Amino acid sequence: MQEYEALKALVAETEADLNKAEGGNKAAGTRVRKQMQKIKQAAQIVRSRVLEIRSAE
Repeated sequence: MQEYEALKALVAETEADLNKAEGGNKAAGTRVRKQMQKIKQAAQIVRSRVLEIRSAE
């Protein structure tokens, strides 16, 4: 499923900034928060897609 692959890519992209944020980098923390919002939206798309697949059966 393409939507799920996009979600996984967003999570992978966030990892480096998350490590920087844990080290005290405030700018990285801001980037992580923005990425987490995108991850939340992508997860909602995946959820909707799964419901569509289930309804089609």
